[in-house]
Amino acid sequence: MSDLKGDRSQFGPNAAGYAWTLADDVAPIQVFPGITVKPLWEGDNGAKAFVTELEPGAVWGGEDHHGPGPEEVFVVSGVLNDGVQDYPAGTFLHAPAGSWHVPQSVTGCVLFVFYPEG
Repeated sequence: MSDLKGDRSQFGPNAAGYAWTLADDVAPIQVFPGITVKPLWEGDNGAKAFVTELEPGAVWGGEDHHGPGPEEVFVVSGVLNDGVQDYPAGTFLHAPAGSWHVPQSVTGCVLFVFYPEG
């Protein structure tokens, strides 16, 4: 329970730019066999947020290059491999602009992916 007093209209769901999306309501888009993305949000500056799901054995269709800005990933469930090492659920990754990897998963995984600069 909040103890805020007065006009609360600028807070929470009434704040300018406040947005929400229920991921289950977003149709998945297949980007490669066994890999889908669900676009959750896009900001005015091009920032984007997605849920990405990799089925067991799925491999990104080549090098995934990051640009114009970084890619930030949180492994929600399963184990992500970037072509070099495994990242279990609970791992946060920051991939700077200009870097690349080859996302894949032996077990399958669910990721929250954020592009702060588009």
